[in-house]
Amino acid sequence: MTAEGYSPRTARSQRGAWRAPMAGGPLHATVTVPGSKSLTNRELILAALADGPSRLRAPLHSDDSARMVEALRALGVGLEFEEGAGEYGDDIVVTPVSPLRGDAIVDCGQAGTVMRFVAALAGFAQGDVTITAHETALHRPMGAMISGLREIGVDIDDGGRWALPFIVRGHGHVRGGEVTIDASASSQFVSGLLLAAPRFDVGLHLIHAGERLPSIPHIDMTVEALAHRGIHVERPAQGEWIVPPGPLRGKDIAIEPDLSNAAPFLAAAMIAGGSVSVPGWPAHSTQPGAMLSEILPIMGARVVRRGGALTVTAGPAIHGVDLDLSAAGELTPTIFALAAFADAPSTLHGIGHIRGHETDRIAALVGELRALGGEAEELEDGIRIVPRPLHGGRWRAHHDHRMATTGALVGLAVDGVEVDDIGTTAKTMPEFPQLWQRMIDGGDTPGSLPAEAMQAS
Repeated sequence: MTAEGYSPRTARSQRGAWRAPMAGGPLHATVTVPGSKSLTNRELILAALADGPSRLRAPLHSDDSARMVEALRALGVGLEFEEGAGEYGDDIVVTPVSPLRGDAIVDCGQAGTVMRFVAALAGFAQGDVTITAHETALHRPMGAMISGLREIGVDIDDGGRWALPFIVRGHGHVRGGEVTIDASASSQFVSGLLLAAPRFDVGLHLIHAGERLPSIPHIDMTVEALAHRGIHVERPAQGEWIVPPGPLRGKDIAIEPDLSNAAPFLAAAMIAGGSVSVPGWPAHSTQPGAMLSEILPIMGARVVRRGGALTVTAGPAIHGVDLDLSAAGELTPTIFALAAFADAPSTLHGIGHIRGHETDRIAALVGELRALGGEAEELEDGIRIVPRPLHGGRWRAHHDHRMATTGALVGLAVDGVEVDDIGTTAKTMPEFPQLWQRMIDGGDTPGSLPAEAMQAS
């Protein structure tokens, strides 16, 4: 990776309108997906706070991870890129510094992990850190994070907005202690505080006081990542965490494939027929995408893990479902696409929090399906989908990578679907258009993208 951009071996994303290719018949493909965004950005934060250098093997190289890299560099952390065995770019070697450098500006782009995780990190800087984001992400919830950080001694000037942009006036350390927050809008509020907690003067006792806590697997992921670096997080009660102060070990960490990014490829087999395999599927994972092995069989697929690969094979029909997706809201767009072709109506609930993602995903999914002749209804905490014959037309991505991949899924079975900006997939998978086409063409995709796609962004 260059000092400012992607790895030379990372595919260049395709910008602009994209006609979703239809499947010409049943699929028979193996798709190797890049590393997990959630794990990559958590491990970058922990490596920046560790007691020595760390190496991240086969990390994700995408817009979100690039934003995290740029944020850490702005704070003085050393990051170098060295060739590794990963098929989608270099390893990342992280050399921590203490205190972090102030007088810095962090542009989070559209990355929720960057805005929530770096906000806590910035308290360790010696000087002011301005945190901002792309105009399409300034609406994303930050109030609970700002409130929680203030309670544990971080000086934040948000101009009374309780939102981005704001200034963290870093003093080189953070007191820590007990804090109560409402993380109903995003589990990233919890993860952001937990990741930084070992470096707080007195550690952290965090209590969630909201009515619900979405995406608990992502919090489990954070707790597990801390354990790998020598920090044991106590969980005395549901919605409560105690993190002792202590050193985070510098480590060599292998990043799992992104299982949620694998979801559209696996779901494609159910829509088009045939089978799709994703190699490197972990036997155990805290990623929400691991729930696909339970969800897809309920919807009619045959799912087998053999030789480290997860294979999804289409059944006779896609079944309508009633699903609580509160633990895996990021899978909603993919499950929504499957439900549009099901043999009965579906209801997806427990997902009210996805209204605060890159876009209001509930409204966007319903609106785009209706524009193609489908029937869907917004619920207070979810969506109801009634399968109807669909026609081609424009599918708006809404600056949201998962909206774009949902349009690709619909286009497998509906002629003339055009995603208005497939380039939004670069947020977590710049290679998506090329991998999608190769899957349809029936080729295996471990490191075999066309040469023209494998140029620096």
